[in-house]
This record gives sequence, C-alpha cells and structure tokens, in this order.
Amino acid sequence: MKRRAFITLIGGAAAAWPLAARAQQGAMPVVGFLDVRTPDALGDRLRGFRQGLREAGYVEGDNVTIVYRWAENNPDRVPELAADLVRRPVAVMLAGGSTTATLAAKAASATVPMLFIVGEDPVRLGLVASLARPGGNLSGINFFNTELVAKQLELLHQLVPRAARIAVFVNPANAPNAEAVERDAQPAARAMGLQIQMLRVSTSREIDAAFATFASEPPDALFVCSDGFLNSRRVQFVHQASYHRLPAIYTGREYSEIGGLMSYGTDIADAYRQAGVYAGRILKGAKPADLPVVQSSKFELVINHQTARVLGLTVPDKLLVAADEVIE
Repeated sequence: MKRRAFITLIGGAAAAWPLAARAQQGAMPVVGFLDVRTPDALGDRLRGFRQGLREAGYVEGDNVTIVYRWAENNPDRVPELAADLVRRPVAVMLAGGSTTATLAAKAASATVPMLFIVGEDPVRLGLVASLARPGGNLSGINFFNTELVAKQLELLHQLVPRAARIAVFVNPANAPNAEAVERDAQPAARAMGLQIQMLRVSTSREIDAAFATFASEPPDALFVCSDGFLNSRRVQFVHQASYHRLPAIYTGREYSEIGGLMSYGTDIADAYRQAGVYAGRILKGAKPADLPVVQSSKFELVINHQTARVLGLTVPDKLLVAADEVIE
C-alpha cells in the first residue's frame, strides 16, 4: 500500500471512531412517564421526579431521556398509552394520577420495570406481594392519603367545630380510591359525631351539579379527597366553595395556595422525588422486586388565614402552631 493511501485510511478511521463513539453515547436510557392528567397540573411533581433522578446521577437530556404520555384526564386512554411505552421500549415506567391508571399500566407488561405512586395499600390492590419484598416488576411510593382521611376530618372539625354534616367528594372512576375513602370516612365521622354525605363526581359538569344542590340543602363543610381528576379541577372546587361560603379541607397544598381554606396530606412533590431516585436505581440495574415500597412520612398542614377570615372563622392557636405554612 502506498504511504499516502495508508495515511488516508488511518485518517478516515480516526475520523469515523469519534462519530461511532458519539452515536453509542447518544443511546441514552429511556424513562417512561405516564399520567392520567395533563402536564400543566404537575409542575411541582415533575420537578420532584427530575430532582430524584439527578440525585441518582441522571439528568434529562444529558444521560437519560424521559418520554411523557398524558391521558388528559381520561383514564380509558391509559392502557393504549402504557402499551405504547412498553413497545418503545422503556427501561422503567412511572405510572401516576390514579390507582385505576396504575392498575391499567400494570396490565400492559409483566416484565417492564414499573413504579407507582398510590394513596392506598399497594398489597391490597395487588400491585406487590409485600411492602418489603414487592416480588414482581413493580415497586413505588405509598403516600397514605386514604389512611389520612380520619386525620383530615379531625382537622376540619377542629377548625369548624359547629359543622355536623360534611360533604365528601370522591371520583367513582377511581373506584379503589373512592371505596377506600368511604370505608375510612364513615367510622371516623361517627366517632366525632359527624354525618357524611358522599358525592360521586367524575366530570366538571357533575361537580357544578353537586354544588348546585347546596342552594337548597347546604352541608356545613366540604372534604375533597385525593384523586388525579379532582386535583386537576382544584380551581373549580375552590371557586365553588368560596361562592357558597363553605369551609373545606383538601389533600394538597396547591388548593390552599389558590385560596382553599386548609389542606393536609403527603408532600406529593417529595413522593415524586423518591420515585425519581428509584427510577435511577433501576437504570443502574436494581430490580423492582428487590426495592421495598417507600412509605411517605412527610406530611404538610397548610392553612389559608385570609380565606378563614373571609369565612368568619377563627383559627385555633394549636392549628396555627401545628401548620407547616400559614398563608396570609
């Protein structure tokens, strides 16, 4: 081989090697993010999930790709969206927004690693064999929201001691969650001498219709349970509660931040951060079967003092002291 040709060959190989290496480096692992809601309702949760990934050593667009699928508050779309992520394929999938959506995602694959964030007992739901040893292709975060129903009713009773009849909003489309709330609310209410009126709503129109009935027979207070769809309608709930001058307790701080009277529940953004950490561990080779279900222990009580004053309520000192944040 002539010297010039040999140099050209070596030069071409040297130029091709970085291109091949860059292409290989560009094949980043893919994380699927599946949710029954819309992205505009999940800003703090998305930030929490990305933070958790960063803590595990993964940065979106740098060394990991996140593919998002949104069901736009239509749980019936979840199976097709989950199947799409499974076909892609993804290295791990987070399914959120409702228990129904999580169960639908679980049905899409028995092998793709999946993470959940649920408010009910994941063992009772059939998601895992046990909290300590999930045993299958799922693990995740249990944020205790249904287990907190009694505490939420107690806090509402402390703030509005005159309230005797409480209207509780649940979403029947999220049947496991709705049934768990009703199961826990009834005995807790009886213990405090309260009456519970269960209101089942799964559309914006049904929410408005439920509030319309309050014109003739108003409850003394409201409790809006945790649910992906109900949370997405938080502006509607807070507006209607304000219009009807009804005190209400909610399950997330985002309600209190827009004028809701009081909220108590798990710090959901932190739950998503924990899910991000688990996603990173799975990307490094961990198996969901060996990752214990994380039980969230970070709770927040947020009181909107301004709304309390508008409603003519005096917030007891013990609630003000206990609150993680008082919005003035």
